[in-house]
Amino acid sequence: MKKVILIIINLILFGVLIGATSSLVTPAQAATSLPVYSDALATGWQNWSYGGIKTSFANTTPKHGGKKSLAVTYTGGWSGLQIGYHGANLDVSAYDTLRFWIHGGTKGGQKILVKIGTLEQTIIPKAKSWQRIDISLLPLGSARTVYTIAWFNNTGGSQKIFYLDDIAFVNLGTPTPTPPPPAAAPALNIDASANSHSISPYIYGMNYASENIATDLRLPVSRWGGNSTTRYNWQNDTTNTGNDWYYENIPEEAGAADKFVQQNLRTGSQSLLTVPLIGWVAKSRPAGHPYDCGFKISKYGNQQDADWQWDPNCGNGVLPNGTNVTSNNPTDTSIATTASFVSDWVNHLTSTFGTAANGGVMFYNLDNEPMLWNSTHRDVHPNPTSYDELRDRTFTYAAAVKSADPTAKTLGPVVWGWCAYFYSAVDGCSPGADRQAHGNVDLVEWYLQQMRIYQQQQGVRLLDYLDMHIYPQIDGVYGDALGSADVQAKRLRSTRQLWDSTYVHEGWIGQPVYLIPRMKTWVANDYPGTGTAITEYNWGALGFMNGALAQADLLGIFGREGLDLATLWGGPTDPNAPGIFAFRMYRNYDGQGGAFGETSLGAASTDQEKLAIYAARRSADGALTLMVINKTGQAQTSTLTLKNFNTGTSALVFRYSSANLSAIVHEANQSVSASGFSATYPANSITILVIPAG
Repeated sequence: MKKVILIIINLILFGVLIGATSSLVTPAQAATSLPVYSDALATGWQNWSYGGIKTSFANTTPKHGGKKSLAVTYTGGWSGLQIGYHGANLDVSAYDTLRFWIHGGTKGGQKILVKIGTLEQTIIPKAKSWQRIDISLLPLGSARTVYTIAWFNNTGGSQKIFYLDDIAFVNLGTPTPTPPPPAAAPALNIDASANSHSISPYIYGMNYASENIATDLRLPVSRWGGNSTTRYNWQNDTTNTGNDWYYENIPEEAGAADKFVQQNLRTGSQSLLTVPLIGWVAKSRPAGHPYDCGFKISKYGNQQDADWQWDPNCGNGVLPNGTNVTSNNPTDTSIATTASFVSDWVNHLTSTFGTAANGGVMFYNLDNEPMLWNSTHRDVHPNPTSYDELRDRTFTYAAAVKSADPTAKTLGPVVWGWCAYFYSAVDGCSPGADRQAHGNVDLVEWYLQQMRIYQQQQGVRLLDYLDMHIYPQIDGVYGDALGSADVQAKRLRSTRQLWDSTYVHEGWIGQPVYLIPRMKTWVANDYPGTGTAITEYNWGALGFMNGALAQADLLGIFGREGLDLATLWGGPTDPNAPGIFAFRMYRNYDGQGGAFGETSLGAASTDQEKLAIYAARRSADGALTLMVINKTGQAQTSTLTLKNFNTGTSALVFRYSSANLSAIVHEANQSVSASGFSATYPANSITILVIPAG
């Protein structure tokens, strides 16, 4: 899904800077309280609210203290009351708590996310009464500065009015908690004869990686995907942004897809292209603004929002009363296509670059997230996608790909996430008539069964990889922001949803996900021989060490669990971002092509949440490679037991850690015995040990 625009907007508008190096404002003297709002904003504070919101800073009733209160109504989703301190950073080191009073109005129950720098706390005010809210500032450290405070509408819709009053920083004299003594480090165990299987190189892929990053990482696969590719027209290099940006036709550079493949050939990466199954592609390439769009205000009337910056005639397709524009004309932006459009494209690619077997495009995604078409592309596909439509379009268009290049590999159904694993868009996210009409079988499982039946009847395998997307689906985890200490801990824990059937999802899903074992079970039961792929995932904060730790853990999980292909969505463009270093630890830790092994071996930690470990044998030299990830803020001295590997006497050690975010450090060699060794892994670190065969 194209979540990137929303996340970027949130980050820009929050404008939260904690401990920044710009000018600093210090209270004249320490006091027990420092007012922010009492009848009016205190000196220096300004209203920086954003999005769909109505505010009154002089509301007369209800009020908690004084004569006035602050009234807030969220008229649209993802909006926020935000107050900022006139462009500087306010020193609040003398205070340990932000205190305010909140009133839920006549209804109450609003869901509000309070953000103070990296601190986040969700509150739900009560109806017809004032509540005191105290948020401790101690997690910000002893030298505390604040730039903004935000009360964020963390939902996609409007919310009823609520009230705030008597906002202040206060000093309660809260003692800094004494940290508990460090627990014993987890023990690590390696059995080189257990759980041996190949690690697919394609698990280290990305979407739209830059050429320098792809070269450095020896990127094995690069994906051309996302919502915009659903209507990409290879004949005129035009795409449509869909719901991500006012349903506008946007010109790509001439020969964009061909140039994408050419870059991959230069970097030695396999190409994964998305072919449209929706039956519509963007019409003739516009020369510039104004662009064609799906819901022109001049044609369909005033709408709730429009592209005021670039094309103010392009609306969001929602009427002022909140209902969607219907009965629009799809040909405003798009032309109808058939399977021949796809086969012609594949024929063009094979004539230009060769077949997949001869170095051309190897992989084709069968569109992108079809169970969201009635949202992301509702200007051309307003009706929700059903079980049967998904099957029939796959049969038609996958056959066109295979006819044009029988050696190519296809990936489907490319579903967006949890709900679409089990239900069609007709049913939404719970059992409904469409599921009932198909034997109450989970959507993905039924899809695999249909692909198997087709092969049995036609003698052609239409589907090579089962492809399912996954994002954390836990508030604050996905995105560029680091998040609070709680969010950071959840980011590291929630990687377990890829494999652990005992891990209960900590977000709205609320049950075990264990995605990769689930995928493998479905394949084994319903269409043996099908590979498993995750062509979109991102655990967030890839510009920080916390995100790098999660990313390194994910790559280790992909290899250990036997996933066949994965491509990171929205990866950093900065080659020195911590998230890129997480990949580099597996793909080029020494700058000379040094890599994690290709055969996964048995590896276990007594506490995977603290100290994760992954093991593999490298074919080039027979070396045992161990990836150890310390997810904690403390150094861990751990004993590693080694079995069934004839080892040399010392191991090479390369490490990426919070101590040096700009480089992988070649550390001193680690002594190794036949039974193992003891080593210390610094806080927040990723360590690869390369043990030569004896």
